[in-house]
Amino acid sequence: MIDPDGFRPNVGIVLSRDDGKLFWARRITRDGWQFPQGGMRSDETPQEAMYRELEEETGLAPGDVELLGATPGWLRYRLPQRLRRRTERLPCLGQKQVWFLLKLVASESALRLDHSDSPEFDSFRWVDFWYPAQNVVHFKRPVYRRALTHFEPMLAPVLEKQDTRSVSY
Repeated sequence: MIDPDGFRPNVGIVLSRDDGKLFWARRITRDGWQFPQGGMRSDETPQEAMYRELEEETGLAPGDVELLGATPGWLRYRLPQRLRRRTERLPCLGQKQVWFLLKLVASESALRLDHSDSPEFDSFRWVDFWYPAQNVVHFKRPVYRRALTHFEPMLAPVLEKQDTRSVSY
């Protein structure tokens, strides 16, 4: 599903732990790391798509997380020309995403990257809050910065205990 402007509706998921560290996963068969994300179906709300993608990509159910917040509207990024796909009628220029901040409330052992028949990730680690905005593929960095800037106040009490602008992991 591509909108009339050429953007595919999508959701992004920032999953945090009690210590403010964020879930950072490596794409299967690639060396690219990112937050979980995925396309919306035409009959889904962004929140419904987020919970579906969360389960498909991490094995976590809605009861395993607490929803802390969402971005107010769409954040867009354009795909580099070499990554653009054409649909039957419209070119896909990029993604428009609603981002969600979740807190893991279940045990970390609930995370299952092999939960679906087509896993998207083969490895994960927990990283400092701003690490993803500096280390995701270049064309996603502005969206990551905007989403994390929106979510930072929601984790402020936890992040005050760490240097949130560091890139160590």
